[in-house]
Amino acid sequence: MTPPPDTLPLFPLKTVLFPGGVLPLRVFEPRYMDMVTRCMREGGSFGVCLIAAGDEVGEAAVPHPVGTEALIEHWDMEQPGVLELLVRGGRRFRIVDHELERDGLLVGSVRWLEEPPAEPVPAAQAELLPLLRSIVEELGDRLPPPHDFDDAAWVGARYIELLPIPLLAKQKLLELDDIVSRLEILQQFLREHGLMPKKA
Repeated sequence: MTPPPDTLPLFPLKTVLFPGGVLPLRVFEPRYMDMVTRCMREGGSFGVCLIAAGDEVGEAAVPHPVGTEALIEHWDMEQPGVLELLVRGGRRFRIVDHELERDGLLVGSVRWLEEPPAEPVPAAQAELLPLLRSIVEELGDRLPPPHDFDDAAWVGARYIELLPIPLLAKQKLLELDDIVSRLEILQQFLREHGLMPKKA
Protein backbone atom coordinates (compact mmCIF):
# COMPACT_ATOMS: atom_id res chain seq x y z
CA MET A 1 0.00 0.00 0.00
CA THR A 2 1.39 3.41 -1.00
CA PRO A 3 1.89 5.71 2.01
CA PRO A 4 0.11 9.08 1.92
CA PRO A 5 2.14 12.04 0.58
CA ASP A 6 4.06 14.24 2.99
CA THR A 7 3.29 17.94 3.39
CA LEU A 8 6.07 20.39 2.59
CA PRO A 9 6.04 24.21 2.36
CA LEU A 10 7.40 25.29 -1.04
CA PHE A 11 9.75 28.11 -1.97
CA PRO A 12 9.65 28.60 -5.78
CA LEU A 13 12.87 30.26 -7.00
CA LYS A 14 14.73 31.01 -10.23
CA THR A 15 17.33 28.41 -9.32
CA VAL A 16 17.67 24.63 -9.12
CA LEU A 17 18.89 23.08 -5.85
CA PHE A 18 20.47 19.61 -5.94
CA PRO A 19 20.92 17.12 -3.09
CA GLY A 20 24.10 18.01 -1.21
CA GLY A 21 24.25 21.49 -2.73
CA VAL A 22 24.44 24.71 -0.73
CA LEU A 23 22.30 27.74 -1.49
CA PRO A 24 22.42 31.19 0.18
CA LEU A 25 18.98 32.83 0.47
CA ARG A 26 17.74 36.27 1.49
CA VAL A 27 14.27 35.99 3.02
CA PHE A 28 12.14 39.08 3.62
CA GLU A 29 8.55 38.36 2.53
CA PRO A 30 6.31 37.68 5.58
CA ARG A 31 5.08 34.31 4.25
CA TYR A 32 8.64 33.01 3.92
CA MET A 33 9.82 34.59 7.19
CA ASP A 34 7.00 32.70 8.95
CA MET A 35 7.85 29.51 7.06
CA VAL A 36 11.55 29.70 7.98
CA THR A 37 10.80 30.59 11.61
CA ARG A 38 8.50 27.56 11.82
CA CYS A 39 11.17 25.32 10.26
CA MET A 40 13.80 26.51 12.72
CA ARG A 41 11.47 26.13 15.70
CA GLU A 42 10.27 22.64 14.71
CA GLY A 43 13.44 21.36 13.02
CA GLY A 44 11.57 21.09 9.73
CA SER A 45 12.50 21.71 6.12
CA PHE A 46 11.01 23.32 3.03
CA GLY A 47 11.10 22.57 -0.67
CA VAL A 48 12.99 24.58 -3.30
CA CYS A 49 11.47 24.34 -6.80
CA LEU A 50 12.35 26.05 -10.05
CA ILE A 51 9.66 28.54 -11.10
CA ALA A 52 7.71 27.37 -14.16
CA ALA A 53 5.60 30.56 -14.35
CA GLY A 54 5.54 33.74 -12.27
CA ASP A 55 8.10 35.54 -10.11
CA GLU A 56 9.93 35.04 -6.84
CA VAL A 57 8.07 37.89 -5.13
CA GLY A 58 4.41 38.83 -5.11
CA GLU A 59 1.77 36.31 -6.13
CA ALA A 60 2.62 32.63 -5.69
CA ALA A 61 4.57 31.27 -8.65
CA VAL A 62 3.82 27.98 -10.39
CA PRO A 63 6.62 25.50 -9.56
CA HIS A 64 8.09 22.69 -11.64
CA PRO A 65 6.87 19.38 -10.18
CA VAL A 66 10.28 18.04 -9.05
CA GLY A 67 12.28 19.91 -6.43
CA THR A 68 14.71 19.39 -3.57
CA GLU A 69 14.24 19.59 0.17
CA ALA A 70 16.13 22.51 1.77
CA LEU A 71 17.66 22.03 5.22
CA ILE A 72 18.71 25.15 7.12
CA GLU A 73 22.40 25.02 8.08
CA HIS A 74 22.98 28.62 9.16
CA TRP A 75 21.02 31.83 9.56
CA ASP A 76 21.74 35.44 10.42
CA MET A 77 19.85 38.73 10.54
CA GLU A 78 22.27 41.59 9.95
CA GLN A 79 19.47 44.01 9.09
CA PRO A 80 15.95 44.04 10.54
CA GLY A 81 13.38 42.14 8.50
CA VAL A 82 15.90 40.29 6.30
CA LEU A 83 16.96 36.75 7.12
CA GLU A 84 20.20 35.50 5.57
CA LEU A 85 20.06 31.72 5.22
CA LEU A 86 22.41 29.02 4.08
CA VAL A 87 20.53 25.86 3.15
CA ARG A 88 21.76 22.46 1.98
CA GLY A 89 19.88 20.24 -0.43
CA GLY A 90 18.33 17.09 1.02
CA ARG A 91 16.01 14.64 -0.74
CA ARG A 92 14.38 15.15 -4.13
CA PHE A 93 10.58 15.13 -4.25
CA ARG A 94 7.71 15.23 -6.72
CA ILE A 95 4.71 17.48 -6.07
CA VAL A 96 1.48 15.46 -6.20
CA ASP A 97 -0.76 18.42 -5.37
CA HIS A 98 -0.44 21.85 -3.80
CA GLU A 99 -2.60 24.46 -2.15
CA LEU A 100 -2.26 28.14 -1.39
CA GLU A 101 -2.48 29.24 2.23
CA ARG A 102 -4.11 32.53 3.20
CA ASP A 103 -0.74 34.28 3.50
CA GLY A 104 0.21 33.25 -0.07
CA LEU A 105 2.50 30.36 0.94
CA LEU A 106 2.41 27.34 -1.36
CA VAL A 107 2.19 24.03 0.49
CA GLY A 108 2.77 20.85 -1.48
CA SER A 109 1.71 17.26 -1.02
CA VAL A 110 4.93 15.51 -2.03
CA ARG A 111 6.32 12.06 -2.59
CA TRP A 112 10.04 11.53 -2.01
CA LEU A 113 11.94 10.20 -4.99
CA GLU A 114 14.08 7.11 -4.56
CA GLU A 115 17.75 7.89 -4.92
CA PRO A 116 19.96 5.36 -6.72
CA PRO A 117 22.64 3.75 -4.50
CA ALA A 118 25.94 5.62 -4.30
CA GLU A 119 28.46 4.57 -6.94
CA PRO A 120 31.93 5.82 -7.89
CA VAL A 121 32.60 7.87 -11.02
CA PRO A 122 33.07 5.36 -13.88
CA ALA A 123 36.51 5.18 -15.52
CA ALA A 124 35.07 6.66 -18.73
CA GLN A 125 34.20 9.88 -16.85
CA ALA A 126 37.23 9.96 -14.52
CA GLU A 127 38.60 12.96 -16.44
CA LEU A 128 35.85 15.04 -14.76
CA LEU A 129 37.45 14.71 -11.33
CA PRO A 130 40.69 16.78 -11.55
CA LEU A 131 38.85 19.84 -12.89
CA LEU A 132 36.15 19.63 -10.20
CA ARG A 133 38.77 19.21 -7.47
CA SER A 134 40.55 22.38 -8.62
CA ILE A 135 37.25 24.33 -8.80
CA VAL A 136 36.23 23.21 -5.29
CA GLU A 137 39.66 24.20 -3.95
CA GLU A 138 39.39 27.61 -5.60
CA LEU A 139 35.88 28.22 -4.27
CA GLY A 140 36.93 27.45 -0.68
CA ASP A 141 34.22 28.42 1.81
CA ARG A 142 31.71 29.09 -0.98
CA LEU A 143 31.43 25.33 -1.48
CA PRO A 144 31.78 24.04 2.08
CA PRO A 145 32.37 20.36 2.93
CA PRO A 146 31.46 17.56 2.99
CA HIS A 147 33.02 16.91 -0.43
CA ASP A 148 32.46 13.44 -1.87
CA PHE A 149 34.50 12.94 -5.03
CA ASP A 150 33.92 9.17 -4.73
CA ASP A 151 30.17 9.59 -5.32
CA ALA A 152 29.12 9.98 -8.97
CA ALA A 153 25.82 11.68 -7.97
CA TRP A 154 27.68 14.29 -5.87
CA VAL A 155 30.19 14.98 -8.66
CA GLY A 156 27.44 15.40 -11.27
CA ALA A 157 25.33 17.64 -9.05
CA ARG A 158 28.22 19.99 -8.24
CA TYR A 159 29.10 20.35 -11.93
CA ILE A 160 25.48 21.15 -12.82
CA GLU A 161 25.35 23.85 -10.13
CA LEU A 162 28.64 25.41 -11.20
CA LEU A 163 28.39 25.35 -15.00
CA PRO A 164 26.51 27.99 -17.05
CA ILE A 165 23.77 25.52 -18.03
CA PRO A 166 20.28 26.96 -18.79
CA LEU A 167 17.87 26.58 -15.88
CA LEU A 168 15.47 24.33 -17.77
CA ALA A 169 18.34 21.98 -18.65
CA LYS A 170 19.40 21.93 -14.97
CA GLN A 171 15.81 21.03 -14.06
CA LYS A 172 15.81 18.13 -16.55
CA LEU A 173 19.11 16.90 -15.09
CA LEU A 174 17.63 17.10 -11.56
CA GLU A 175 14.74 14.91 -12.73
CA LEU A 176 17.09 12.39 -14.39
CA ASP A 177 17.55 9.29 -12.22
CA ASP A 178 20.40 7.79 -14.25
CA ILE A 179 23.51 9.25 -12.61
CA VAL A 180 25.96 7.98 -15.26
CA SER A 181 23.84 9.56 -18.02
CA ARG A 182 24.14 12.86 -16.13
CA LEU A 183 27.93 12.55 -16.16
CA GLU A 184 27.99 11.70 -19.87
CA ILE A 185 25.90 14.80 -20.64
CA LEU A 186 28.22 16.97 -18.54
CA GLN A 187 31.31 15.48 -20.16
CA GLN A 188 29.90 16.33 -23.58
CA PHE A 189 29.03 19.87 -22.43
CA LEU A 190 32.59 20.43 -21.17
CA ARG A 191 34.07 19.11 -24.42
CA GLU A 192 31.85 21.34 -26.53
CA HIS A 193 32.92 24.37 -24.49
CA GLY A 194 36.63 23.57 -24.69
CA LEU A 195 37.01 22.66 -21.03
CA MET A 196 37.82 19.00 -21.75
CA PRO A 197 39.92 17.56 -24.59
CA LYS A 198 37.74 16.24 -27.40
CA LYS A 199 37.91 12.57 -28.25
CA ALA A 200 40.41 11.76 -31.01
